[in-house]
Amino acid sequence: MTILENRPITLLDRLEQGLNAPICLTWELTYACNLSCVHCLSSSGRRDPRELTTAQCEAVIDELQRMQVFYVNIGGGEPTVRPDFWHLLEYAVSHQVGVKFSTNGVRITPERARFLASTDYVDVQISLDGATAEVNDAVRGPGSFDMAIKALRNLSEAGFADAKISVVVTRHNVDQLDDFKRIADEHGATLRITRLRPSGRGADVWDDLHPTQAQQRQVYDWLLRAGDGVLTGDSFFHLSAFGEALPGLNLCGAGRVVCLIDPIGDVYACPFAIHDNFLAGNVLDDGGFAQVWRESALFTELRSPQSGGACSSCQFFDTCRGGCMAAKFFTGLPLDGPDPECVQGHAELALDGNRTVPAPSQDHSRPVLLQISRPPSKACDESPVGGLR
Repeated sequence: MTILENRPITLLDRLEQGLNAPICLTWELTYACNLSCVHCLSSSGRRDPRELTTAQCEAVIDELQRMQVFYVNIGGGEPTVRPDFWHLLEYAVSHQVGVKFSTNGVRITPERARFLASTDYVDVQISLDGATAEVNDAVRGPGSFDMAIKALRNLSEAGFADAKISVVVTRHNVDQLDDFKRIADEHGATLRITRLRPSGRGADVWDDLHPTQAQQRQVYDWLLRAGDGVLTGDSFFHLSAFGEALPGLNLCGAGRVVCLIDPIGDVYACPFAIHDNFLAGNVLDDGGFAQVWRESALFTELRSPQSGGACSSCQFFDTCRGGCMAAKFFTGLPLDGPDPECVQGHAELALDGNRTVPAPSQDHSRPVLLQISRPPSKACDESPVGGLR
């Protein structure tokens, strides 16, 4: 029997050592976006003129097919504003790479909804951050609630099965979790809730938006009641330190089972850690994405045995695994220390002490940061260089 630290290897150990191909590959196709959400992880808004071309994107898909990546999670920005988005979606599906794409709904017309309903291996995720227009639009922009609901309705009426509603949980919408579930049920959809990360523009609003300690417990109890009926993308594993582990992997998968490709082909360890410190390589480098995934120094380091650091003596370390790497980094906490939202309160002293919050390594926001008075229904970036000065 193979022994790791004097014990048998478990599935969790195997995942922490990394896989030959990612379970979930996130691909930000563009930073162009018709919205300016205040918590945007990638500070999206304007297109990067160095975006991968259609041919380069096709080559990446070819490589994912060879690596037998089951599906790719496409986001942005707003991916549907790329003129070649629908072509790339069809190209991926025809090459045995399933597609899940996240959208604010701006291009989910009745016609597109019918097309999606007729296409195999495609999943659609509509972003919604409030169960009412008042709560949602304060974060995502005026009119964005109606736009998302219209997209959900179009998908439902077209017969699209099991769309997803993606909600970033904040202190302002945590009391609406039952309402989100009701909206999902009404549209034949599945609710997916995710954690607010202090990266991108999210760093600027994290203190105001991240749930309080009491609300963290509220989310935990609600997830236990919801069970497998609500998806989380394993983003709340830090809450398992309340006691009972939540369903899912309950580990940081950065560089082990997940990673991100950004619009110019840079590969980062995690979709929530778009920063030079977590840059592993580029898909245009010799050897392509496979070489980055399997051989990069950063991913090799992340897959090596990790010290529990300050958390190793905590009785809940085996369930919460110290929390989220990105959340620690972007709040200026040590990576081997407790999560900034540690439910046992172990990060409070560190947060109150002297810490250096890293500056963003890139920002594609529109000229006036966090201005959300612009109506989202206006098509932005019809041109590939729309909004770029």
